Amino acid sequence: MKSGIKVVLFALSVACSSMSYSALAATSAAKQPAETKAATQPVTAQKAASPEAAEQSSSDKVSINTATAEALAQALTGVGLKKAQAIVSYREEYGPFKTLDDLRQVPGMGGTLVEKNLSHLML
Repeated sequence: MKSGIKVVLFALSVACSSMSYSALAATSAAKQPAETKAATQPVTAQKAASPEAAEQSSSDKVSINTATAEALAQALTGVGLKKAQAIVSYREEYGPFKTLDDLRQVPGMGGTLVEKNLSHLML
């Protein structure tokens, strides 16, 4: 019986040590993207200074005054084709948007939805 207890204790100690190793590996893996991100920041800063990078960042955005409903639905989070068509209809009826906040006047576009998508929008 004593040998059975020793086997169980040995198995538990092996299992616990492997769990702690897994936890350490997971912790270091979680830190790795942050370190990689910090290492690439100077490169990103150099890209932002170039005119090509400015064009690239503006190409990530969609214009609420010229985009089609399909383009708006694809680019905006939480906006389907129906809401995107409402944006285009509002634009056609009332003219181009003067500010991004004017988008809140579109039926179905609440303040939270507009705030969530500001980084994807331009006039």
